[in-house]
Amino acid sequence: MAKMQTIGLIGGMSWESSAAYYEGLNLGVESRLGGLSSAKTVMTSVDFAEVTTLEEAERWDDVAAILAAAAQGVERAGADFLMLCTTTFHRVAEQVEAAVDIPLVHLADVVAEACQAERLSKVAFLGTTFAMSRSFFTDRIASHGLEVLVPDERHHEVVNNVIYEELVHGKVLDSSRRTIVALIDELWDAGAGGVILGCTELELLVHQADSELPVFPCTTLHVAAALDRALA
Repeated sequence: MAKMQTIGLIGGMSWESSAAYYEGLNLGVESRLGGLSSAKTVMTSVDFAEVTTLEEAERWDDVAAILAAAAQGVERAGADFLMLCTTTFHRVAEQVEAAVDIPLVHLADVVAEACQAERLSKVAFLGTTFAMSRSFFTDRIASHGLEVLVPDERHHEVVNNVIYEELVHGKVLDSSRRTIVALIDELWDAGAGGVILGCTELELLVHQADSELPVFPCTTLHVAAALDRALA
């Protein structure tokens, strides 16, 4: 069997998200290889409060510097490739990738390929206000030939509050699930053939059983892509 590659992770955005990545990678290796097999990983975890404060101040060069330094540490520790355990902070993915000599597995590319595999042409995207209102992530998805719909701006704060006030603190509320599913139904009415859960924390709240539309959970797909690469 080929040697398992070491997966490099930049986490902490939020730690709940990073825990989901770590668990998913290890469960995946155990499932694929059996026995006592577990994932070979290197993770650097940044301070969510620090990078979020910089994000809110639009100090993206400072965010990039923090994440690039984290990436370099992961590379020095022996990672064969790199993943950002976040959607919003893919805003600086190109700067992070440029700072290291190992490849970055970009989340938007992974998700777009999954949507294409289902022969979709139009998909909905839910995430933080920043990820929904700026085009850095949805443009990358669209570059694969997909049309991307986001909720109307009046709904952005509601989704953002569910993420930041509840899910990053481990609170999973049925009332919020109903709110998000209603939004998904609106996007379905607008022509979406599937919905991308563009924030790890949303996967704690919404599952395929909650929606008649195909659900594309970013973290689950990112983890699967990492496993395919590490175990190739």
